[in-house]
Amino acid sequence: MSQSQTNYTSRFAIDPAAAAAMGTDELRHNFHIEDLFQPGRISLTYTHYDRMIVGGAVPVAAPLQLQAIKPTGTGDFLDRRELIAVNIGGAGVIEAGGQSFELQARDMLYLGMGTNDVSFASADKATPAKFYLLSAPAHQGYPSRLIRIGDAKRLDLGSQATCNERSIFQFIHADGAKTCQLVVGMTQLAPGSVWNTMPCHVHDRRMEAYLYFDLAEAARVFHFMGEPDETRHLVMRNEEAVVSPGWSIHSGAGTSNYAFIWAMAGDNVDYTDVDLVAMDELR
Repeated sequence: MSQSQTNYTSRFAIDPAAAAAMGTDELRHNFHIEDLFQPGRISLTYTHYDRMIVGGAVPVAAPLQLQAIKPTGTGDFLDRRELIAVNIGGAGVIEAGGQSFELQARDMLYLGMGTNDVSFASADKATPAKFYLLSAPAHQGYPSRLIRIGDAKRLDLGSQATCNERSIFQFIHADGAKTCQLVVGMTQLAPGSVWNTMPCHVHDRRMEAYLYFDLAEAARVFHFMGEPDETRHLVMRNEEAVVSPGWSIHSGAGTSNYAFIWAMAGDNVDYTDVDLVAMDELR
């Protein structure tokens, strides 16, 4: 039998002038998300940046049922929303709208507006699935679609010389699954590479969220944020997320290589719609 064990928090939108005056604790309180993957629970963070919800679900002994939370103001979670779940743990199963989807590590499932009866389960409670959840408001329903990591659009970029040799896996792109707002992908840095999204950019038309994972316990990523001429940083551990407003850069350097899942929501789904930041503009 499914059980409902969901907790949520809310994050209000912060303007760049306010963020520039914040100390470490305030920055972490407003932009940093920890404890996403709690065994036997669904943990959600409702943000006021394009109404994106960032969350995690870790089913162990029994399936976890996805239910609406107060900020959505709807009877069911996906009445007026779409959702993407990326599995970064052991094998798992998502039941949705009368269909069953099996997800291995790094597979992704898209669920369109109006999908009901969504639940998450693990194939083996000893190695539970860890579903990273991303949801944004939707204006129409698109078909559910399972996208395996091997079927994602792959781009190999960067070089060893600049410490940013990496592979980008685009789960959602112009020739793939259709969405209303969500654009999601994963980046894997090669051994010996540590930099992501540098040179950096901003995109005022869309917010973004990063989940850093595949980090050793003692490793860290220094995530850079803020306006290009007023940067700040957050220290990130394994399986922690960060919210990036449209006015902020979003870049990082790690003490080792790592992977991260990036997700955007906003005015369009054009992956290339960014405003590049020259290196001499950074402060």
